[in-house]
Amino acid sequence: MQFDWKTVWKTSLTFGGGLLFLFLLTWIHINQGNVSIPVMTVLEAVFFPEDTLEHHTVRILRMPRAMMGIVAGGALAASGVILQTVTKNPLSSASTLGIHSGTYFAVVVTTIFFPFALFLNGIVTAFIGGVVTFLIVYILSGAGNATPVRMVLAGMIVTFLFSSLTSVLQIFYENETQGLFLWGSGTLVQNNWDGVQFALPVVAIAFLIALGYARKLDTLTLGDEVATALGQNVRSVKFITIIVSVLLTSVTVSVVGPIGFIGLVAPHIIKLIGFRSHFTLLLGSFLWGANVLLMADVLARIIDPSFSELPVGAITALIGAPWLIWLVLRMKAGGASDGGAVMAGSSLVQIRLRVLLPIFAGLVLLTVFVSMSTGNYGFEPGQTFAVFQGTAESFIQTFILELRLPRAIVAFTSGAILAVSGLIFQGVLRNPLADPSVIGITSGAGVGALLTMYVFSVSAAWIPVGAMVGAIVFFFIVMILGAKMDFQPTMLALLGIGVSAFGQAIIQILVVRADMGVASALTWLSGTTYAKGYGELFTYLVWPVLLFIPVLFFYIKTLDVLGLGDDTAKGLGLNVRSVRFQMALIATLLAASSVAAVGSIGFIGLIAPHAARLFVGTVNQRLLPVAMMIGGLLLVVADLFSRTLLAPAEIPSGILVAVIGAPYFLWLMKRRAA
Repeated sequence: MQFDWKTVWKTSLTFGGGLLFLFLLTWIHINQGNVSIPVMTVLEAVFFPEDTLEHHTVRILRMPRAMMGIVAGGALAASGVILQTVTKNPLSSASTLGIHSGTYFAVVVTTIFFPFALFLNGIVTAFIGGVVTFLIVYILSGAGNATPVRMVLAGMIVTFLFSSLTSVLQIFYENETQGLFLWGSGTLVQNNWDGVQFALPVVAIAFLIALGYARKLDTLTLGDEVATALGQNVRSVKFITIIVSVLLTSVTVSVVGPIGFIGLVAPHIIKLIGFRSHFTLLLGSFLWGANVLLMADVLARIIDPSFSELPVGAITALIGAPWLIWLVLRMKAGGASDGGAVMAGSSLVQIRLRVLLPIFAGLVLLTVFVSMSTGNYGFEPGQTFAVFQGTAESFIQTFILELRLPRAIVAFTSGAILAVSGLIFQGVLRNPLADPSVIGITSGAGVGALLTMYVFSVSAAWIPVGAMVGAIVFFFIVMILGAKMDFQPTMLALLGIGVSAFGQAIIQILVVRADMGVASALTWLSGTTYAKGYGELFTYLVWPVLLFIPVLFFYIKTLDVLGLGDDTAKGLGLNVRSVRFQMALIATLLAASSVAAVGSIGFIGLIAPHAARLFVGTVNQRLLPVAMMIGGLLLVVADLFSRTLLAPAEIPSGILVAVIGAPYFLWLMKRRAA
């Protein structure tokens, strides 16, 4: 029998080298801190402890943090292995399927409303939230018929929904959720051994159960029918292993918060080395998951030498988002895709524009009137009529005409701009899922705006310039990656998720480094029309409307030609590459102007064009004015409710749009999957 030196070398490198690397990272990690402790003192604290402050610092603060990184990283990686096998989806992990957002939301809700239920470190709450989230994503993506792309898209939208709801709670219950912002971004900070003592036994038991099911997971990779023919109870295996996976995730979230992408990166490292047996996959992923998380925490404290606790979850996203993009590109190279759009717009009724536009214009005017007439004391139309008649008190007149009216106009204009941006992106990328927020453009604008405000410390007048620069940079990234994918709709949506996650990680880092107030940071990042007026209207919004919208009315028909496919469009004499670039650049500038005015508001660019198709079909010349009306109307309604639902407190308009938009998008996915 020939000795397989290649296998021995591969195993030694993976496990032996992995262990050595883990020891090295642990040693570096323990020696990091905001208080410098000599190396010999660290060694003495580890091996010959004494009752001194330095030794206590090492043993009670630094060692538990390093050990928690090992336990959490290993647990998240093992969870990722199970999820990828059970869902038959190489892109599955607790972060991409929305499980992290569900567990986080469940813990925040319990902290605020049911603090008595936070026994066992909140693991029960986190576990229930994780299981419910997984079931939602699994069912909405088509259950047994779910494709990898559809499942990750459903996870993305569920993440948007739960993140928006969580932001609402954190903004309005800032005292009750104090300290949860850093934890919600993922942090390994430990003040004693309690977290490790709690998590380690649960992780160990769950991991041993997973190892016990390793052979059954191997059989499951052959397909459900083959596994059943071999005598395996497929439903039982899936149920138990999913419970184990969610348990590994929830116990980790309950201690260190939602740390994403570990469950995506570590398993693929082991698979790329060549391991396929789930016993070695689980062991190797646990080891390298610990390495990835410890390395991220080390990097976090190198990037921020002030040790103001940069969230390690942001660093893992910086590592994991490019990894997700690479995996998507690799899926395309291997021919793995859905081959088309996840959903296509279709009309329920056909209404003439000359009938439809006056109806929407009337609805907009009515909504603006209601917005002008509504305040902390309810709906008072008499005051608005008095303002128009010139008989109102000067204070009321100023309040309505200088505060409420311009705010409503800003909301309408921003919503209309976002709707146009989404319509263009959907056309030029042949992707009905395209939207400035979904494909990362809004995220890039947010990065640019924050860099301008809190890094370069320039005048506020430069914020829109920063937003536009950031949006354009991310636009070029998306377009370059999209070209590699031949602008395939569903795969491009996945690339957008990766680009957006990368941008959100940078935003998290900037928020923490700039020491922004949590509530104000969340409000701006969520998108808000609060205190917006004529300044924002004329500085950020009027010029793109005057510059781009008239041009689009003449050239929007090129989107119909692009929709026929590149080859057909070229045959009709269209310079596809040039038109695609120019139109997408216009859409990017429109989205950036909206971000500069009202912050990051998502979903309008996705919802408005789809809703418009229900009325006028798929001809873009008819869609443009209707989508503008619907987008503007949607944000005016969101602005109205943001002021009135919890008056005198305000809910960021972007959060309300996400709460409306995410269920609508999930309904569309479910309808398509049915």
